[in-house]
This record gives sequence, structure tokens and C-alpha cells, in this order.
Amino acid sequence: NQQSAIRNIRNHRIAMDLLCWTAALLLSSSAVAEALHLPRPPSASTSTSTRGDRAEGCTGRRHFLDASAAAAVVVAGGALPAAAAAVKDDEESSIEVYFGCGCFWHVQHEFVEAERTVLGRSDDDDDDDLLTARVGYAGGNGGLPPNGKVCYHNSKGVSDYGKLGHAEVVSVRIPPSKYYDFAEVYCRLFRNGYRPDQMGDRGSEYRNLVGISGGVSNPLTEQLFAASAKRGDMLDFAEGKGNDEDIARLVWIVDSDKYPFFKGERYHQFHDGFMKGENYPESYNKLVGLFDGEDFGSCPPRL
Repeated sequence: NQQSAIRNIRNHRIAMDLLCWTAALLLSSSAVAEALHLPRPPSASTSTSTRGDRAEGCTGRRHFLDASAAAAVVVAGGALPAAAAAVKDDEESSIEVYFGCGCFWHVQHEFVEAERTVLGRSDDDDDDDLLTARVGYAGGNGGLPPNGKVCYHNSKGVSDYGKLGHAEVVSVRIPPSKYYDFAEVYCRLFRNGYRPDQMGDRGSEYRNLVGISGGVSNPLTEQLFAASAKRGDMLDFAEGKGNDEDIARLVWIVDSDKYPFFKGERYHQFHDGFMKGENYPESYNKLVGLFDGEDFGSCPPRL
């Protein structure tokens, strides 16, 4: 059940904290940083909150305990990124991650802006480094139906994403070394742990969801916890099992290998926000025109 899932992930994090501090007695964090020639990432304030019961500053524990791998250690309120951070973005293989926080329209806008500011991506169709944020669906046990479609609510009831157990999410391709930056963008979407449309769009289709390869076992997940702590530690996290409930202040973390992303329809891409007055510049809405050759599926018209 949901409470058991939260306890399990908390216990996992506590155990990894203890292992990390044991290893830290054998090798100081300064020696790790010096040996790996790693820069310091954005500082993450530590929290005394019982949410997640995290000890002060320890992230990337799996890498830290593997002497043959790059380490990431959070010390004195600051985090050292994984060794991938020492690799230039243009030389680093990107990963696909996705984030859900209510209606996907405003979420896409925030991640498009992050792609521009954090990664320097462009909306110039002559630039090879184009924007990758797309709205779509993920997290349901229904997966991909035999017809190969996952669709928004439509007049024919074909492959309805809600009936398949999926939630609205935004997928983006990023270098692993920039995951913390995008985790921060995600956590900033919440106010006191609640999403902006918490009282409007409700139900499992709008649940809080983060997808990454390996799910909670991926060391990058610790950077998501650190980003949440920096924002006041207002969120709980639990391992998603598919078709998960919409629970306020709880983010489900799912394995994107098991729960892949399904791209949404063209008319949903680069849309104005859901909230009243949440209209974006026309230049933003027209971004979809850059991707006319992209396959956005062939779902029936929306309801």
C-alpha cells in the first residue's frame, strides 16, 4: 500500500546514508573531490525535517561506495556532482527523463525555458541543438495497446490514457550532469508541497510523477531529494508501481524502462497554461511548427 511504499523508500535512503557516512570515515570528502578533480555543484541546504529522514548531506551513495566509479558526496550543505559533471555537455550522452505535476501544459513551458537557460538550446531550426521537451503520457500499467496508440480523451474512446493508468508528463533529454538543475525546476513547480492546480485537476491522470531509468535505484534520484530539501523539504517520495494514486505532496518515482514515455498529440505541444491568465507569447505557441516532420501519432479528435 501507499504508506508501506513511503516507509520502504525512506528506509532505503536511511540505509544508504549510514553506508555513506561509514565510507566517509575511511576517505574524506575533500580527498574524493581532489582525486576526481570535480567542481562543486549548486549548494543544497540540509533539513531537519522528518520527511525522508535524510542525514545531513549525502548523495550519490552508490557511486561513493564503488572505488572504481566516480563519486558524488554532499558535504557542508554543498553537493559534489557525479563524475559525469566533469565531462562537457556536448561530449556527454543524454538521458531521457520525464516529470509530471498536474496539467502538462505549464510543465512543458518551464522545461523549455530550462533547456534554453541551462543547456543553451535553441528554437532556431538551423541549430542542431533543438528543444526536446514534449508533453505526453506515462506511468500506467496499461502500457502501449496493440493498436500502438496512447491518446488523450477522445470522441471514440480509443486508447484513452486515463483508462490505461497513465499520467500527464513532460519528457526531456538532458546530460546526466544537469539532472540536479532540472530537478530544481521541477521542485519549484510546487508551493508548500502542492502543485498549482491541486484543487482543479485532480485524479491519477494528474499525479506527481518522475520517471528515470532504474527508478529509485538510479543514483541521480538522490539529486531529486536534494533539490526538494533545498525548497524546504515539502515533498514525500515513493516508488511507483503503475496506476498510482494522486496524493497531495507525494511524488511517485518510476522506472522509465518499465514505464516508458508516450508522446502526446500535436495540439497539446507548446500550449498555453491551464490556469486563468496563464497565456504564453505567441512565439512559444508557434514552436510546434519547428517540428512539423515529427510523428505525434494519429489519435482521434479530442473530446
